[in-house]
Amino acid sequence: MPPTRPAARARALVAYVVVLGVWIHFIGIPNDMVGVTLWLWLMTVAWNADAPRERHLEFFSDWWRPVLLLALYWFLRGLADHTFMPVHITAPIRADEWLGGGTTPTELLQRELCGEPCDRDGAPRWYDVVLTTVYASHFWAALTIAAVLWMRNRAEWVRWMRRYIVTLFSGLVIYFAYPMAPPWMASKLGLLDEVHRMSGRGWSELGLHRQSMVLMGMANKVAAMPSLHAGIAFLIAFYAVTRLRSRLRWLLLLYPLAMSMALVYFGEHYVVDAVAGALVAAVALVGCSAYERARGPGGGEQLPIVRRRFSRAVHERRLLGEGHAGAARPLPQEVRREVGRARRRDGR
Repeated sequence: MPPTRPAARARALVAYVVVLGVWIHFIGIPNDMVGVTLWLWLMTVAWNADAPRERHLEFFSDWWRPVLLLALYWFLRGLADHTFMPVHITAPIRADEWLGGGTTPTELLQRELCGEPCDRDGAPRWYDVVLTTVYASHFWAALTIAAVLWMRNRAEWVRWMRRYIVTLFSGLVIYFAYPMAPPWMASKLGLLDEVHRMSGRGWSELGLHRQSMVLMGMANKVAAMPSLHAGIAFLIAFYAVTRLRSRLRWLLLLYPLAMSMALVYFGEHYVVDAVAGALVAAVALVGCSAYERARGPGGGEQLPIVRRRFSRAVHERRLLGEGHAGAARPLPQEVRREVGRARRRDGR
């Protein structure tokens, strides 16, 4: 398939950005996993503007399984607070009070950064805008990375999605086993001094808000331990640090630290929730790496891609009238190489 012409790509991307901007203005920033995935598909269509329709539809043949798992996670997360398990409230308070020298870091941050008393509806400061943006990035950062990897390296896309989904479902298991009240809820129950829930504070004067497109409802107010906002941010940083070679890659650790600060400052999570999220991400990363090493080189991730490339090559030869044995061209070297690797992995 010939590469997309730069001019065609530029026009398609400009159109994509304009349409997305109109959507954000009138409806809101895509927020749910399925809605974000649909917009990312449109981004891949714009990037490969000259590709045939079959190429664009490959996205759905690859993504339908992980998207189904993401929808299942969303559904089960909404049920995790209906198990009749006791909601833990005081244990995280005591842990964070120990970390904060007698006062929870949430109370300290809201006192220092929001004011005393904190006016949640007051004019946001510059750091409120930054931290709200960092907080909102949770809903699209991991899937955007997945879409870029899908376009550049399908095997790496499989590895990333495996770690992402394992992290989500590991957190889900803990949500069922250990429901826990976040700081803002503990404050409403009178167990903390006044703590406001204000994750949208930074965007209050910018006219920005998040809006789910497909997966709506099913909220779980006690899905606080671990913080998967922090967990996914740590997963992104850990994964990038292990995959990239630039010395600057270590700066990516500032992202989960900023996310953790936003979560604690906005009253969404305790510090111990963010630490637990980092541990879940680290275990998922190590566990998936061990699983892939046990499966051998490649781990079988490229097999569906090999099949598609093989079928495409055969189809192209038939269209050219070269399907009979005497005139058949050899398969592309890349396809033959990957078929050989797949056969060796399968022991054939």
